[in-house]
Amino acid sequence: MRAAPNTNQAAPEPIRAAPEIEAKRLATSDSTPPDAEASPPAKPGKKRRLVLLLAVPIALVLIGGGVWKSGLLHRHARSSHGHAPVPAAAPAQPVYADMPDIIANLNSPDSQQTFIKLKVKLELADKADLATATHDMPRLMDMFTTYLRDIRPDELRGAAGTYRLREEILARANIALAPAHVLDVLFVQMIMQ
Repeated sequence: MRAAPNTNQAAPEPIRAAPEIEAKRLATSDSTPPDAEASPPAKPGKKRRLVLLLAVPIALVLIGGGVWKSGLLHRHARSSHGHAPVPAAAPAQPVYADMPDIIANLNSPDSQQTFIKLKVKLELADKADLATATHDMPRLMDMFTTYLRDIRPDELRGAAGTYRLREEILARANIALAPAHVLDVLFVQMIMQ
């Protein structure tokens, strides 16, 4: 068993510093903590100066980034080096390849058949690509018809459906005609029934 603590004893006294050290500490403190004496009181002008020292470089970086992004530096650099601006080459006239009409039945969930008829023109980069497109037209027709048979009629409704169809046909045309480059797919006629 443990013995109960003796409560009759007085609490030990705290250790005190020498009287001359205690007197010196009390004379210098004047109700200010010791840390406050180490740093002088902050002046209102110092806080403003700190804000300016931080804000000015940040503003300069943001303005410089905006000027760089806008392209003003590029135009100024080109004109200041004494180089005459290089005239842009006349844009090449696009070449169009007519595709035969595409008629396909869509993947309809009910027993009713839904058909689509497409007349498409392919916009090609140059005449060499036209020869490639003409040569590979059966492959293009097969890819387009296979894709159309997998689409449900509700996927083609509205402008979003037409845009998606254009993007998918463009991607498939570029795959089938590689290395030729198809710039755009133009719908001449699109009928769903």
